[in-house]
Amino acid sequence: MERQQIKQEAIKQAIWATKSAFLVCGLGVSCWAPMVPFAKERLALNDADLGLLLLLLGLGAIIMMPVSGVISAKFGSRKVILVGALLIAAMLPLLMLTTSVFTMAVVLFFFGSGMGLIDAAMNAHGVQVQNAYGKPIMSSLHGLYSVGGLLGALGIGLLMKWGLTPMWAAIGVSIILLLIIGINYKSLFDKQTERTIIDEINTVKTETNSKAKLWFNSRVLFIGMMCFIAFLSEGAVLDWSAVFLQNNRGVSKEMSGTGYASFSVAMAVMRLFGDRIISRLNGRIVVIGGGLVAALGMALAIFTPWVATALMGFVLWGLGMANIVPIFFSEGGRLKNVPATIAIPAITTLGYAGLLTGPAMLGLISNAFTLPAAFAFCGVLLIIMAISYALNSKVEKC
Repeated sequence: MERQQIKQEAIKQAIWATKSAFLVCGLGVSCWAPMVPFAKERLALNDADLGLLLLLLGLGAIIMMPVSGVISAKFGSRKVILVGALLIAAMLPLLMLTTSVFTMAVVLFFFGSGMGLIDAAMNAHGVQVQNAYGKPIMSSLHGLYSVGGLLGALGIGLLMKWGLTPMWAAIGVSIILLLIIGINYKSLFDKQTERTIIDEINTVKTETNSKAKLWFNSRVLFIGMMCFIAFLSEGAVLDWSAVFLQNNRGVSKEMSGTGYASFSVAMAVMRLFGDRIISRLNGRIVVIGGGLVAALGMALAIFTPWVATALMGFVLWGLGMANIVPIFFSEGGRLKNVPATIAIPAITTLGYAGLLTGPAMLGLISNAFTLPAAFAFCGVLLIIMAISYALNSKVEKC
């Protein structure tokens, strides 16, 4: 009885520690957004050059996500989470110090590498904790990431408004990130605990399969492609909502960010309540319903001429999308004979490929047709995702 109580206490501590990792990732990543104009001015970049430079951030993340899986399997997820957090914390001030394009490219690559490491590792660790806990927690974990994103963007802006230079504001955030991860590090599961959970999930030794074969497991690829669509949709809001509101709804430049703000707040709130919703319903219903609600929100945004209804559309878009990706990660962490440390980085990599390539794809569609047509393309993909998930007989209930 005492042993069981200790185990449950360790799980509860691990839940809070994992939430702290998601918070750190959200804070660190979002702090870069307010810094972009300062970096652009300091390096005298035009929009095209800045866009190319920012690809290095995404490239670092995409490359390190599968690497994260390999080293997590060998050393444990918590060590990879720590290394990712250290990289993000170290690179943030350097982003405000660099004075050459080459140096900025290198720093952005390592900043993105830190993002890729911690993102894949914390999601893999999160599903391990969820499997041990026996109840859904992934939505609340992603909710903390969303909260961190909101706090990071606002916090660094406030620090600069209070008189700190961008560099000292970045240093202040880096110190906060290190404190959060340092305090909670020991409460994360160690490698042996993760291995025990994996062995309970799997019925056959996973060592008999090569990592490459596991990456191309049909279930991993299916969930990964579903994530690709979901992340593409999120990237559409991030990169194109302001342009849409400004050019297609006559919203001023200063207020054009309200679309993404509406989407983000709705997503954050829904994720904080998501675990309860998933417990009462099931993952299949939430994914199918969420995809359709998000598509409805997209239709409301692009087919109504009023700003208020367009913003309501972005709210529905965020509410629908909120819990889809956490459910995909949860399913990836329960796959038979594919460890979470392999499945989650593979799924995350495919998902982030959608986040990175999606905006460019939508730009091509917008250039050939219109931006509303590009958004409509996203809506069609979300409906396809919902139907595919509904028809897939192997999808397990959350």
